Amino acid sequence: MNFSNFVGGRWVPSASARTFENRNPANTDELIGTFPDSTVADAEQAIDAAHRAFESWRLVPAPKRAEILFKAARIIADRKEQFARDMTREMGKVLDETRGDVQEAIDMTYFLAAEGRRLHGQTAPSELRDKFAMSIRQPIGVCSMITPWNFPMAIPSWKIIPALVCGNTVVLKPSELTPLSALHFVTVLEEAGVPPGVVNMLTGGPAVGEALTTHPRVSVVSFTGSTAVGRLVNQNAAPHFKKVHLEMGGKNPIMIMDDANLELALEGCLWGGFGTTGQRCTAASRVIVHDKVHDRFVDAFVKRVKALRVGDGLDPAMQVGPSISEKQLQKVMSYVEIGKQEGATLACGGTRLTGRAHAKGFFHEPTVFTGVTRTMRIAREEIFGPVVSVITCGSLDEAIEIGNDVDYGLSASIYTQDINRAFRAMRDMNTGIFYVNAPTIGAEVHLPFGGTKATGNGHREAGLAALDVFSEWKSVYVDFSGKLQRAQIDNAE
Repeated sequence: MNFSNFVGGRWVPSASARTFENRNPANTDELIGTFPDSTVADAEQAIDAAHRAFESWRLVPAPKRAEILFKAARIIADRKEQFARDMTREMGKVLDETRGDVQEAIDMTYFLAAEGRRLHGQTAPSELRDKFAMSIRQPIGVCSMITPWNFPMAIPSWKIIPALVCGNTVVLKPSELTPLSALHFVTVLEEAGVPPGVVNMLTGGPAVGEALTTHPRVSVVSFTGSTAVGRLVNQNAAPHFKKVHLEMGGKNPIMIMDDANLELALEGCLWGGFGTTGQRCTAASRVIVHDKVHDRFVDAFVKRVKALRVGDGLDPAMQVGPSISEKQLQKVMSYVEIGKQEGATLACGGTRLTGRAHAKGFFHEPTVFTGVTRTMRIAREEIFGPVVSVITCGSLDEAIEIGNDVDYGLSASIYTQDINRAFRAMRDMNTGIFYVNAPTIGAEVHLPFGGTKATGNGHREAGLAALDVFSEWKSVYVDFSGKLQRAQIDNAE
């Protein structure tokens, strides 16, 4: 099937007339569809459409904007199974996970649409008589959004819904690897009644992304992806002083103390390390285990990892799907070789799966390295695949030190029965997200999402913090005294 861009309320081909294919990573014989390989000219048209639509959309009362978004959430809920199956076909993760991805888009849309009847500011007493002081949120303008392939409906919802409820307009560029799920989301917004030009979507490669981050009419750029590309996005946006939100990489630790419930920790490490085939920025790619329980944990963990079923995500018996692409699979395989060369012990996995059930996809064995030290590349660099490094520690202090000793600061967790240890780790881990007796994945839409250091640039998605990315504060003073009053000067009474 041939799909189109969505610009100014119409589905249109690219000016280039070129297209690219979207294929199933579990079975590359299956063509999902062809999508426009858009150009800079296409991006300029979409930005112009969003710029024109902003002048009317910003004046729509926020509760009315919210009503449209509530309708969109209901439509997505009605089509959840269809959207989940299509997402598994184009992205690969197992059906339970794609259902969760769609559910997250539903939850996010309901949650942030409700802010249409709030969008709270502040009121404060003035220091002067007969004067009223308050602050309000105001929209910013055209927002460019560049989203990744691993959560192809959830992450667009994290960005688009708060932008719309605040009164902004949007140009979305989804990953070339998962355009169908983003298209489904945009189609729903159109059906729900979002006016022409308020939401626009382009598919294509880096040229489109560069245009969306440099165009002078774009006021906000929101990007989720690798730290290397995020750095370029930031540089592109800087000359025009655009507001930039970056959500980038992670190298997230699970710390297992000697008093941990090991069965619970095992389940958490399996889910955290191999859910979404390890293709999450929050994946638990490092497990830091107290030396008193290290051997018991590793023996059980390796046994459980070997038993994981890898295959087509549409098969309900499967627990781990494919890598997203041949390029990503090759990256995983290269890091396995790096781990071997660095002297880590390959406890299980380590090879590409090529049997009959895996021959037409990008499958890799779930892999565990033991004997890993904090200086090894496999313990420091984001692999984004089904590879977990196990590191030994002798105390909580050492676990925290190892946990913090990477460039990233997205998520961390601890397994312990000691509340004092839990609160110390909660305080001392330099991450944006922290879990106690749970893995490093599992964020919920009503709390802020994001990280520190090379993970981000200080902004947050989800929760009410998302509103701060897509709105500006305006302080308003109403003087009804009928005379000139000078703040800080005429307040001596």
